[in-house]
Amino acid sequence: MFVLGIDPGLTRTGYGVIESNRSGSALLRAVGVVRTSPDHPMAERLAELFDDLSAIIAEHEPAVLAIESVFVNQNLQTATNVGRASGVAILAAARAGLDVHEFTPTSVKSAVTGYGNAPKEQVQKMVAARLGLPAAPQPADAADAVAVALCYLQSARMRALR
Repeated sequence: MFVLGIDPGLTRTGYGVIESNRSGSALLRAVGVVRTSPDHPMAERLAELFDDLSAIIAEHEPAVLAIESVFVNQNLQTATNVGRASGVAILAAARAGLDVHEFTPTSVKSAVTGYGNAPKEQVQKMVAARLGLPAAPQPADAADAVAVALCYLQSARMRALR
């Protein structure tokens, strides 16, 4: 099964495609960042993000989209833009017929590191360690997206044990 993890953002949306095999191990199949220019109009940026994510979905054919839920911080503009990017990613997944699962930042950190308040650096190190990579994917948005995909895989295994 292929899982597409997404760390949404309007300027940078991280993505990671993970393959889970029957033995339960995970392999990184694709990782990167979709970028949009802050100099372009909002509608154009959202359309570009939709097109790019739709192309990634078509290329890798994941069964599931795992996405980090919007974290509302003190910067309302940032939260609004992340919400827009998240909505576009969910729409691209829905159009492709994917199951969509949202995870809070705390649950992603807890699943990957065992500690819900882990710093970004620890999450990145654990992503690399769990996938047998020499280093975490770069930039950080890409590593965060892979962490979301790993969180989905771990939660799916737990649900299967019930």
